[in-house]
This record gives sequence, structure tokens and C-alpha cells, in this order.
Amino acid sequence: MVVAKDYQYYLVVKRANCSPEVQTEPSNKRVKPLSRVTSLANLIPPVKTAPLKRIGQTLQRSISFRSESRTETLMPPRPWTRPAPPANTKRRDSKLWSETFDVRLGHQMLSSKEIKRQEAIFELSQGERDLIEDLKLAKKAYHDPMLKLSIMTEHELTQIFGTLDSLIPLHEDLLSRLREARKPDGSTETVGHILVDWLPCLDSYNSYCSNQVAAKALLDHKKQDHRVHDFLQRCLESPFSRKLDLWNFLDIPRSRLVKYPLLLREILKHTPNDHTDRQHLDEAINMIQSIVAEINTQTGESECRFYKERLLYLEDSQRDLLIDSSRILSCHGELKNNRGAKLHVFLFQDVLVITRAITHSEQLHYQLYRQPIPVRELQWEDLQDGEIRLGGSIRGAFSNNERTKNFFRVSFHSGGQLQSHSFQASDAFNKQQWLNCIRQAKGAAESRKAAMTGTSGQYCCCCSCSDS
Repeated sequence: MVVAKDYQYYLVVKRANCSPEVQTEPSNKRVKPLSRVTSLANLIPPVKTAPLKRIGQTLQRSISFRSESRTETLMPPRPWTRPAPPANTKRRDSKLWSETFDVRLGHQMLSSKEIKRQEAIFELSQGERDLIEDLKLAKKAYHDPMLKLSIMTEHELTQIFGTLDSLIPLHEDLLSRLREARKPDGSTETVGHILVDWLPCLDSYNSYCSNQVAAKALLDHKKQDHRVHDFLQRCLESPFSRKLDLWNFLDIPRSRLVKYPLLLREILKHTPNDHTDRQHLDEAINMIQSIVAEINTQTGESECRFYKERLLYLEDSQRDLLIDSSRILSCHGELKNNRGAKLHVFLFQDVLVITRAITHSEQLHYQLYRQPIPVRELQWEDLQDGEIRLGGSIRGAFSNNERTKNFFRVSFHSGGQLQSHSFQASDAFNKQQWLNCIRQAKGAAESRKAAMTGTSGQYCCCCSCSDS
């Protein structure tokens, strides 16, 4: 039985590798190392990822999130990360418009500006083709075999793949329209009207992107199952994957979404001022920016809810209305304290929450480690390398063994006493991201307070007054 099942498994993977659609898979998707989470966010749980994840920028981080980012994006920057792709990632073979069609239309040579415009339109079309191929590949080479071999249940696969199936006909429609607009000589006169008519369809991305945080969390959890891990590893090593893992394929739609504004601006850039396409292109750019911003907001709120639901409280006194009322997760990630303990810190809209990551009911949860700290009362200080000593002692200089780097401190007054926490980031860049996030959150909190009280809301962000 074991041999037969393994052989069946092998045949499924082999068929996926040899299928004609798979052989022609092209693409040069890049995955940036750092992703931001500010609204679409971090789309994913932080374990085994970069220490700081910013929320609210989820979508953007990918422009590509790809950030992997330290990336990406339309929304406020958020630091989060995604696993780096395997070395030697294979890329799709790609051709320029001028390599596919004759730059001479009739007996007249096109201007360099018009050639660039046709290249930009062609890139938009080819990107749709590549996206469709990748989405079909994700279903044919990953979803269907895992379902057939009972590697995952149908419910689990539905959670991980979300509404991916519904995106395929949507992009097939755009590709068909762009091809119909292409003249026999390969040139395209106008695309703006096509985009204005088609872009509202992207509202369907709301549900897909909002599901990504939960999808990534479940996928990471399922990878602990040796059958799932083995299947995904075999796929990764197969030619059809182009050295991209399953999550790379599942995240491609989001990456494409945040790339549309750049693609349309490139077309507009090379479109003459008196061209009939300019007005529609301007309208299309405004539309896609609004769509991406709205999806980013909803995704960020979804991510915020996801993590709030996974907080575990040791006692009722740790519960805080500021956590319950938060709709924005500014950033989160793993930090160490000055004793070397790993902590997972969440900076919500109005409160900083320090936790320990634990496994509870076979799922990753976050147990509160200290009392939540209201952002309005939070002060921070950038510590110089070597200023803090492991174990808690502060001195000006130490031996090389005692010297520490990338520390910062947060403090606040509670019950008339000053409490502080020293955190160590993974590197100087990550530390700066945390400090920027805290500074922005503090400024936003002060602005909200000022709006409510009618005061100026000035606050001090200098290190000298952030700790006593």
C-alpha cells in the first residue's frame, strides 16, 4: 500500500511537471526579503520571518510585496518579511514588443516615444498572460494533487487558496480585451477605455487579500506535517515551479495588483498630450489607486483582527480596551529583551503589546508578557551600540563579549513609577523601522487627541526626553 500510494503521488507530480501549460511557464517574479504590514499586511505571521512587520502596507510591500521588501508599497510602510526564494530562481523567457512585432508600420518608422508606449502596453498584456498561467499552475500542480492524495482536506485547501479560482476568468477577460484591441501590425491605439471599464472588477480582490494572513498562518502550520512538507519540497525542486514555493504563487495576485499603478503610469508617460487615450488613462490611474487603497485598508483591518484573536491573557488585568478598539496594526515582529529572551511585540493603533509566541491547540498564539502600554504614554530612546549590557546593566563601554548592538528602549509611567523595556532588533535597519513606526504611531495618537481636545497636539520625539 505504501509503495502504491507513493507511486501514485509520483505520477501526479510528474504529470504536473510535464504538462504543456507548465512547460511554457515563464516569469521573473521577485520576492523581496522584507515586507511591510500596515494594512494589507504583513500578510503573514512573523515566525521565521523578518523581525519587524508593518501593517497597512501589505499590498504595497509587494511591489514587490516584494519585499520582500524591504519593500513595498502604496500604503504606509510596514516592515514584514517573507522567506527568501531559493537560489537560482528560474525566470520566464520574456520578449519586448519590438522583438515580437515590426517597429515599422507601413513605410514609416515609429518614433522612440511611440515604441516605448507600445512596449508598455505590451508589458501590461504579457503580465496578464503570465499571471493567468501562474494561477492555473497553482491550482493544477498544488491544489488538485494535494486534494486527490488527501495531503490536505478540502476545507484546509479552501482556506489556503481562498478565492483564487475566481481571479482567473477576471484576468482572462482583460487579456482578451487587450488582444482584441491590438491591430494586425501589432500596435495598439488605445487601452484607457478598456481599463476604465474593467478595473471595477478588482473589487473581488478584497476577499482574497483579506484572507491571506490566515492562509499563510495555516500553510506554515501545515508544513509541519511531513507529507505536506515533502510534497511542497518536491514541487519546489521540479522545473515547473521556477524555484518558487507555493506561497510565492499564492501571493502573485497581490503583487500584480499593486503593480497596476506603475504600469499605467508608464503607458501614460509615453502617451502624447494630444492623444485620445490620455483622459481615460488618467481616469484609470485614479481608479486603481483608490481600489488598491481600499483593499489595503480592509486587508490591514483583517490582519489586525487575526492577531487580536490570537492574544492570550494570563490574567484579566492584562486586557485593555485599547486593544479591543484597535483597527490598525502598525507593525509587529520578533525582538529580544536585554536578557536574550525572544518576544513578539505588536504596535497597535493605540497600544504596544509585548508577548511570547507559544503553541496552543496546535496553533500559534501570543501570550501577553507584560501589561499593555498606551501609545500616548509611550516614550522611546535609540540606544548606542554597547550602551546596554546583557542582564540589564547600563555602562558606557564594555569588553567585546559584553558589547551589544541594535538596542532601543521604550518606557512609560505606571502608578507613579517609571517602567521601561529594552529591545534588541535583528539589525540596524530593523531597529530604525521600529523607531519610525513608534514615532508615527505616537504622532498619530497625539493628532487624534488634539482633534478631540482642540489643542495643538505637539509632542516631543527627541531621545533626550524619552526616558528618565
